[in-house]
Amino acid sequence: MIRTKPRTPRRGAGTRRGPRLRARGPGDGCDERPSATFERPCRRGLRRVLTLGLPAVWGAVAITYKLACPLAQQHGLGARIVTSAVFFAVGTGLIFHVRHALIRELRQIREVAGAAQNVLLRPLPPRIEGLALAAGRLSASHGASVGGDLYEVAATDHGVRVVMGDVRGHGLAAIGTVAAVLGSFREAAHDEPELPQVLRRLERALARHLRERSRTEHPASGAAAPDNPVAEEFVTVLLVEISQDGEVWALNCGHPWPYRLRGRAQEMPGGEPLPPLGPFPLPAELPVQHCGRLLPGDALVLHTDGVADARDGSGRFFPLQAVLGEAARAQPVSPQQVIQAVYARLLRHIGRLPSDDAALLVLRNDRKRVPRQQTETGRCARTMS
Repeated sequence: MIRTKPRTPRRGAGTRRGPRLRARGPGDGCDERPSATFERPCRRGLRRVLTLGLPAVWGAVAITYKLACPLAQQHGLGARIVTSAVFFAVGTGLIFHVRHALIRELRQIREVAGAAQNVLLRPLPPRIEGLALAAGRLSASHGASVGGDLYEVAATDHGVRVVMGDVRGHGLAAIGTVAAVLGSFREAAHDEPELPQVLRRLERALARHLRERSRTEHPASGAAAPDNPVAEEFVTVLLVEISQDGEVWALNCGHPWPYRLRGRAQEMPGGEPLPPLGPFPLPAELPVQHCGRLLPGDALVLHTDGVADARDGSGRFFPLQAVLGEAARAQPVSPQQVIQAVYARLLRHIGRLPSDDAALLVLRNDRKRVPRQQTETGRCARTMS
């Protein structure tokens, strides 16, 4: 999220005024503070002068010493040592100057990249509609916090809707697909009354993105060619809807089913998942799976296969369910502590940086109990639809 600092109103400004333009004479406004419009070009110009001027000064010092200093013209051992020391100092100054400029530029690039990544996969609030939540991600690309995993939580008129997905591949190459799917979900989650319509919106958005990417990257092979590398791209998607009474409904396209933490970790039942989005069209009928109910204090854990499929040096898989079971014994379950415990054990298990992106999303039900009649009414309405 990019935050802008609000501007402080000027003293004595009683009414709102638009921008005022007027000509200034040579002596007009000398005692006024320069505006930010003129300060920024001055700072940029000063930086350019320092960037180009300091190396020129170092070079001038070296040339002046070599041509004007009598000691530099001598060939004795002492003169050579002094000359070497002077040029060593000049070279060291140049190196430190270049290093400082590169570090400053790298810091600016990281700030811009971090802001862009937070806009794409924006930080989630700690609470939403009576649910406490926390999320974490590990990227397989060094220096990137966003990879091929995606998640989002939206409070809508139809309930709290969650998406967790995993793009084929990882790292920076998958960011474009992540942006297409997340952008579509953020609109469809509020517009569509039923989960099947949300899933179809995601499918259409992914298809458009792959067509445009195919025309850009492989214009000769054609957008619909079966041998086109883009035609093999796919995204696993898990759509979850949590109603006001805690009922959990889901549509799963090739993604791992979530876990429910209630004293222990138990995989929520959901049946056979649909194929991932991309290679095959969705079937005509999309039955929404009922995955049970989140009672007050229960937690729901969504994850990508980068967590469950992580292996150590001996080839053993990461025991995700056992680690979640240990975290579920704490009452109440803290979503943030669950994230920290899983990632700490995961990094110790693999003993290195992950080879695949790994994302976790934990939601805890902090709502009060609701009458059972309301639960049955919501269930019947969903079954009839």
